[in-house]
Formats: sequence, C-alpha cells, structure tokens
Amino acid sequence: MELLKVSSNSNPNAVAGAIASLLKEQDKVELQAIGAGAVNQAVKAVAIARGFVAPLGFNLVCIPAFTEVNVEDEDRTGIKLIVRKN
Repeated sequence: MELLKVSSNSNPNAVAGAIASLLKEQDKVELQAIGAGAVNQAVKAVAIARGFVAPLGFNLVCIPAFTEVNVEDEDRTGIKLIVRKN
C-alpha cells in the first residue's frame, strides 16, 4: 500500500491527482497527516479525488485512524486515512 504524506502546505488538487492515479493501479492508498492543517488538506484531497474517479465507476471509502509517527526523535500522533476504491 502506497503512503502519501500530506502537510498543511500540500496542494489538495495535486494530492487528489496522486490518489486517483494510484487507485487506478492498486486497491488502496494511505494518507498520513500530522496537525489540523494537514488533516484539512488530506480530507479535501479525498473529496476531490472522489470526483476524479467517479466517472470511472469507482466510489471511494475512507477509513480514518490514529497513527504514531516519529518526527525529529519525537513521537507525534497523526491521522492516517486509508482510501479504498469500492
């Protein structure tokens, strides 16, 4: 499963394009976001990606979960979004 790291500076359209492209090749993609701004961009990207793959006959399912990430020798709690085509 491919991992896309999303930051608060990520362009949601670019992330959505990456999600749609990866879902054409595989069944699911994982997005990882740390912080409210990054989670906001990730959720927007999933919504935009849904519009990209809908004409292909796919619907997206998003499963949110917590994840522990080590950033600069410090453990941080992040959000992971597992996006599957349905």
